[in-house]
Amino acid sequence: MKARHRRFAWIGAGLVVLGVAVALVLNAFQSNLVFFFTPSQVAAHEAPTSRPFRIGGLVEQGSLKREPNSLTVHFLVTDTAKTVPVTYTGLLPDLFKEGKGVVAQGTLGQDGAFHATEVLAKHDENYMPPAAKDAIDQAHRNKPEAMPSMHEAAQ
Repeated sequence: MKARHRRFAWIGAGLVVLGVAVALVLNAFQSNLVFFFTPSQVAAHEAPTSRPFRIGGLVEQGSLKREPNSLTVHFLVTDTAKTVPVTYTGLLPDLFKEGKGVVAQGTLGQDGAFHATEVLAKHDENYMPPAAKDAIDQAHRNKPEAMPSMHEAAQ
């Protein structure tokens, strides 16, 4: 084999290895990618039904219900325009409260409820997850006449 052919063979092999590495990285990235949706987007059927995603907003006042002798809780997440029921089994974060910001990760069930595998709460009284704050602000822009201001919703 001539030196020139050998060089082309090494370049070709290097490109094949690089292509396989890129394909593996992109596949791993795609399988771990989790998108964020608002309750309004979930109600509009924009959220996937076959893969996990995150939903965020405010925990609706008076909606938190605990099953007796169980770690299962049911609550409603709202962006002040639409509301989605959430079911979660596990320990809730200490800062989880009604009327405060929350982001839950899980899947949408056939019953229309969001089945969370993880629940994240705000870490101080002035903080709300940026995606949840943006979702609430967007809901306010879409329907301003019937909704409280962001400052009122956060209190």
